[in-house]
Amino acid sequence: MIEIDVRGLSCPIPVVQTKQAIEQNPGQQIMVLLETEVSKENVSRLAKNSGYKVKEEKAGVEYRLLLEP
Repeated sequence: MIEIDVRGLSCPIPVVQTKQAIEQNPGQQIMVLLETEVSKENVSRLAKNSGYKVKEEKAGVEYRLLLEP
């Protein structure tokens, strides 16, 4: 599983880094660590449009998105 930590980064950086991970690791699960609602929504939208299922988990003020092909 690939893990991307984009906590502390503002959009569009989380989306760009997630897109790069999807392109460089086709067919693999990707865990994205974020901390803003806007980044979560944007990364989720990108993943769904790329054919991934998104499982969301909230831990305090942070989000974990598991992207599954």
